[in-house]
Amino acid sequence: MNIQLRNIKIKLSAMLILITAALSAQKVPVVISNATIHVGNGSVIENGLVIIQDGILQYAGVKKESGYNDNSATMIDATGKHIYPGIIAMNNQLGLKEIEAVRATRDAYEVGQFNPNIRSIIAYNTDSKAIPTLRTNGILLSQVIPDGGIISGQSSVVKMTGWNWEDAAVKMDNNMHMYWPGYYGYDYQKGEYKKSDTYENEVITIKNFFEEAKAYCSASEHAVKNLRFEAMRKIFNGEQKLFIDANNAKQIIGVVDFAKSYQLKIVLVGGRQSYHVLDLLKENNIPVLLECTHELPGLEGDPIDLPFKLPSILLRAGIECGLSVSNEGGSFWNMRNLPFNAGSAVAYGISKEEALKMITLTNAKFLGIEKNYGTLETGKSATLFISEGDVLDMRTSRITNIYINGEKTPVTNWQTDLSKKYEQKYGIEIK
Repeated sequence: MNIQLRNIKIKLSAMLILITAALSAQKVPVVISNATIHVGNGSVIENGLVIIQDGILQYAGVKKESGYNDNSATMIDATGKHIYPGIIAMNNQLGLKEIEAVRATRDAYEVGQFNPNIRSIIAYNTDSKAIPTLRTNGILLSQVIPDGGIISGQSSVVKMTGWNWEDAAVKMDNNMHMYWPGYYGYDYQKGEYKKSDTYENEVITIKNFFEEAKAYCSASEHAVKNLRFEAMRKIFNGEQKLFIDANNAKQIIGVVDFAKSYQLKIVLVGGRQSYHVLDLLKENNIPVLLECTHELPGLEGDPIDLPFKLPSILLRAGIECGLSVSNEGGSFWNMRNLPFNAGSAVAYGISKEEALKMITLTNAKFLGIEKNYGTLETGKSATLFISEGDVLDMRTSRITNIYINGEKTPVTNWQTDLSKKYEQKYGIEIK
């Protein structure tokens, strides 16, 4: 018993030392000077200065002529480099899946069609090997979503560091996720698409669930609680947004009509055929989260470059537009290519700063965290990275420094570790 108590004391002492060291490290200011600051709201500051202290951006702007006088500060000369706000990965199952072919490592689905009470955050695994591969590409925040059924449950926002899900959580249970029924289905016997025979019935089922939930939520208290309906309260009172996945134009029309009938705050996810209903989206102020630019068009008759043009089409129509990487298949690891998906849209009608805004500030607005994240502005969280080149271009993106809430974070992952291992073994240098 004494040995066990002694071991516990040793562990507690070690933890106290680590916590004390971490807290004291945050007190030391970090000053980054002479860099190009990409604010994230569309503006750029040349010869900029960033001062980090206590996890906050104490200053982010034009370099002061008087300089910064603090002998205790960590000084970083970033001449010729670029500072970006942390990129935000949307609509993914990072930390909920690890090896897709192994069922025991997949924890993103729940049985049943309506599961608004499911919380993705409690299944989030901070030890996933995929997390550092995103982080080293500048993705410092992630929206982790559940999957399956019609209403899949509630997502949370996490940072790309942390011992456990409580430590990693930035904002918990802030959005609900839903998959709208497919308007068209594929007839394998005829080899063609046709209208789904079950579409109307599925929509009726959704409306019935919402009617029951709304009636339940009209009372503030119930002697016997219904967990599914209790979880719907924040949807009806506007505290949560409803992310609805729909791609076909007919689906999108159905989604907009549905949202209007219940006065819901929604974000349209996917929106491959949103260019057909621009006026409808604009009139009803519906924001769109596009899933991917690196993909083929949805229909055979669509232009081959439509996925690259769609961000420009939506932005020029005055529709608020964010960007993710398709949630189909392995997007939780493929999400590391998010900045390059945004960069591909630059060649098709938008500027680099507009592309950056799609994956920083706009995504932050969708998540309701724009007061602290999404841009490099004084008073916001010091969640940023330094790159030697353009982070939207895989040829020049080379990240050298990462800070998450002011905490310096390693710019390594298991792939970079393997690279160094074989560089040393064979005496070569891989650039």
